[in-house]
Amino acid sequence: MNKVILMGRLTRDPEVRYSQGANATAVARYSLAVDRRFKRDGEPTADFINCVSFGRTAEFAEKYFRQGLKVVVTGRIQTGSYTNKDGVRVYTTDVVVEEQEFAESKAASENSGYQANPMPSPSVDIGDGFMNIPDGIDEELPFS
Repeated sequence: MNKVILMGRLTRDPEVRYSQGANATAVARYSLAVDRRFKRDGEPTADFINCVSFGRTAEFAEKYFRQGLKVVVTGRIQTGSYTNKDGVRVYTTDVVVEEQEFAESKAASENSGYQANPMPSPSVDIGDGFMNIPDGIDEELPFS
């Protein structure tokens, strides 16, 4: 079984390209800094893991992922190799992302230095974060 679960912060914004052909597919590449459980010489250490996602998953990463954002990804490890322009064989290891999700709230990510695109304010003032229940629908509510 080849299954990977990672939680870390994006080290850079995703780089997205589209395949050529009639059915162009989005391909997103990004790197995660994943903290190691144990510290070396009292200092925290991290692994920098390359991730690649395809299709709708890649489009989601392009739209919502930014450097510094903490995410959880699941997928599989894939190794490969190619010969670079100097004729040297280069070996690669990537996590092919199958699922990805946010690992912290928007407020927590903003406190960590991550700056998201601002969302438009709601047209209705909700004050304390809760929507007011209109008068006269008490009978329709499943709780009291």
